[in-house]
Amino acid sequence: MNKLLAGLMSVLCISGVAQAQSNDWPTQKVVKLIAVFPPGGSVDQVARILAPALQNQMKQNVIVENIGGASGSIGAAAVARAQPDGYTFGVVFDTHGVNENMIEKLPYKTKTDLTTVTMIGTAPMVLTASKASGITSFKQLLADAKAKKANNYGSIGTGSLGHLALASLAKDAKFDWTHVPYRGGGPLMQDALAGHVPLAIGSLFLVKPHVDAGGVIPLAVTTSKRSPEMPNVPTIAESGYPNFEAPAWWAIIAPAKTPAAIVNRMHEEVAKALKNPEIAQRLKSQGIEIAALGPKPAQDFVNKQIDVWGAFIKANNIKATN
Repeated sequence: MNKLLAGLMSVLCISGVAQAQSNDWPTQKVVKLIAVFPPGGSVDQVARILAPALQNQMKQNVIVENIGGASGSIGAAAVARAQPDGYTFGVVFDTHGVNENMIEKLPYKTKTDLTTVTMIGTAPMVLTASKASGITSFKQLLADAKAKKANNYGSIGTGSLGHLALASLAKDAKFDWTHVPYRGGGPLMQDALAGHVPLAIGSLFLVKPHVDAGGVIPLAVTTSKRSPEMPNVPTIAESGYPNFEAPAWWAIIAPAKTPAAIVNRMHEEVAKALKNPEIAQRLKSQGIEIAALGPKPAQDFVNKQIDVWGAFIKANNIKATN
C-alpha cells in the first residue's frame, strides 16, 4: 500500500510540475529554434522567418541556432536530448522522415524520442544545372542520360528527399547518375554556382533566388503540377515519367516528453505566425504551400514519410555516406 501511495504521489508530482511548466510557458527563458542544417539553406531561412514573428507574439526572446550535419540528424539529436520544458524546438526538413532508416546507430528514435509540433508546408524541389554543365533543358538531360552519358547530381545530403527522388528516377530509367552529398543547401548551391557539380536538386525555396539571379538553370520540378513560381519549368511527371511526385516539406519538432499543453500552444503560435500576411507572402514567394498541420496530423504525416521512404531505402540498400 505504501509503495502504491508513493507511486501515486510521484505521478501527481510529475503531473503538477508539467502543469506548472505549461502555465509559466514561455516566460521563464529564451525559446530556442534549432535549425538542423547550416546557414544558407531553406531550413535556416524558414527558422529565421518564423523566429521574429514568434518572438513578437509570445513576448519572449526566440533565437535560431544552426546545428547541421548528417542530413539533419545531428540537430535532431540535440532536440531529442534537450530538456522537454518547451524551450527547445527544432526546424526540420524532409530528411527527418528518412534518417531513421538511413543512418546506422542513429542516437534517437524519430517516432518515440521526438514529437511533431507543426507540419509547416510543402514545396516543389527543383532540378537545376550549372551554367558550366552545358545543359539547358530537362529534355536535353534526358537525351544525354538515355545515350548513357554519365552525370553527377548534388543534394543536401544522403537520404534527402532530393537524393531519393533522383535515385528512384535513375534506377527506373537506368540512368548513369552519381549522387554527390553535401552538408546542407548553402554548400550545395555554392558548388552549383561555381560549376563544381553539374546538377543540383533542392527545394524551390533554396534554389529560386539563384535561378532569379541567373546563377543556375532550372530543368524540372518534382511536384505533379508546375509551380506558379516557375510556370515555364516542366514537371518530371509530364516529361515522360507519369505519377512521379516528391515534394519537399518542413516541420517543427520538440523533445517527446514536452508537455502536450506546451506542444499545442507552440503549434498555435506557429500557426498564427503562418497566417501573418507578411510571413505567408515570404514563404509563398519561395514556393512553400502552407499546411500548418497540428500535432496529431503532423505526426501522422511524418510517420507515413518514415514508412514509405524506409521501404524504398531498404529495398535499394541505400546507405548514408556523410
